[in-house]
Amino acid sequence: MSRPVDAKLCDAREAVGLIEDGQTVVSGGFVGAAHPEALTSAIERRFVETGNPRGLTLVYGAGQGDGKRRGANHLAHEGLVRRVIGGHWGLAPGLGRLAIEGKIEGYNFPQGVICQLLRDIAAGRPGCITHIGLDTFVDPEVQGGRLHPATPPGLVERVELGGRTWLWYHAFPVHVGLIRGTAADPLGNLLMDREAIFGEVLPIAQAVHNHGGVVIAQVSELRDEPACPQHVRVPGILIDRIVVADPHEHDQTFAEHFNPAYCKARPIDVPINAGLDPMPMDERRIICARACDEIPRGAIVNLGIGMPEGIARIAAERNVLDQFTLTVESGPIGGIPSGGLSFGASIYPEAVVDQPAQFDFYDGGGLDFAALGGAEIDAKGNVNVSKVGAKVAGIGGFVNITQTAKRVVFCGTFTAKGLQVAAEGGKLRIVREGRIRKFVRQVEQLSFSADRARALGQDVLYVTERAVLRLAEAGVELIEIAPGIDLQTGVLDQMAFKPIVGQVQLMPERLFIPMW
Repeated sequence: MSRPVDAKLCDAREAVGLIEDGQTVVSGGFVGAAHPEALTSAIERRFVETGNPRGLTLVYGAGQGDGKRRGANHLAHEGLVRRVIGGHWGLAPGLGRLAIEGKIEGYNFPQGVICQLLRDIAAGRPGCITHIGLDTFVDPEVQGGRLHPATPPGLVERVELGGRTWLWYHAFPVHVGLIRGTAADPLGNLLMDREAIFGEVLPIAQAVHNHGGVVIAQVSELRDEPACPQHVRVPGILIDRIVVADPHEHDQTFAEHFNPAYCKARPIDVPINAGLDPMPMDERRIICARACDEIPRGAIVNLGIGMPEGIARIAAERNVLDQFTLTVESGPIGGIPSGGLSFGASIYPEAVVDQPAQFDFYDGGGLDFAALGGAEIDAKGNVNVSKVGAKVAGIGGFVNITQTAKRVVFCGTFTAKGLQVAAEGGKLRIVREGRIRKFVRQVEQLSFSADRARALGQDVLYVTERAVLRLAEAGVELIEIAPGIDLQTGVLDQMAFKPIVGQVQLMPERLFIPMW
């Protein structure tokens, strides 16, 4: 008996052979979760062997890669891509270098905007109109999200609607969609029951299909029985080719082959903090512990990648994880967010929604609290996370989150590159100072606008291992200092500007005492 799925089956080489020069390719995934690794690696092999395809436009929302060879790194070849519109660039450094050197046209737009824009493209709308990105480097009155002066402007513009200023991210045709699921059923429907996230697979498939393009789905298996309709994430009518990937190219994340805790509810007899080890007594622990103090009871929370990930471990040690709800921009709600190359997944989530829907919730003000990193903070309170020198990290969901959360805490060490500290007897001692100041006169790139935060009435803190500062009307105000730290030599002398210094309190002594 003929099955619709049979006509769509092919190997990865044949599937990517359908990609033509100059086309726009949209790739799904979040770090390594739900990324179609077999397809992006096959594109690289084809280009190395034949020199084709050439001049592609690559579009992706979340960062996809491991910082080395996997994910979007497969596409970091001069000639293979001509233009990249990406949300986060740090995990694909080869693409970042091409953009900074002006060898490709590089755009860094907010992650949430990109995945919402795909829905707008699918629906035939003129683009995504949103407040996200105003007054940051994404705003066309600043840089328009361009990563090099030679990159053409025009993909985003300011518009006035209803007496308000908005950003209009323009729609454009998309020709190839690269998506991934767990399995395909006999009808060619895509199932994702063993994936950590759903991402934006449906908007990608709808957008590409409606532009007459080719949707290629990577799966790990084929199933004999038609799926329950409520379990189908992408209907087979939208999928043109299906590739069954080898296991080594279908890891659940780039850190783990398969972790069942990412796709099932927590068993009743398993404590919410099970399996989390205590954090070492270092600067990261101090920062995360102080930031954890700021989470309101009952809050809906987002913790950013890197330093803020540790806040969940502190909350687990304190046995307070059940007092608020942790979410991840990739879609998980509840549970405990994973870190590193499993970032985007959550251990025992209560629910998982698709990524565009999660950003709808965030953009509308659904977050009570957010903790994120910060590479640079300046005298106005602006923050840069996206570009320092020749290194392009990108903003990911940072702009969506920091422009909408009611309370925002930026977490990071006071100085960088070589900093060593010691916590002894409830006091902090700087063993070796970092070589780079993070509190600068003016940020290199405007990822977070302090003026906009003031206008919105957001509560903003900057938490470090030796001091806590807050965003005030007149600038940045120092409000706490660590016990054992000299105000002048340990704080003020390490800043490129003088903060407002009023009633300075001591950071809680308990932060500098090991719990064990």
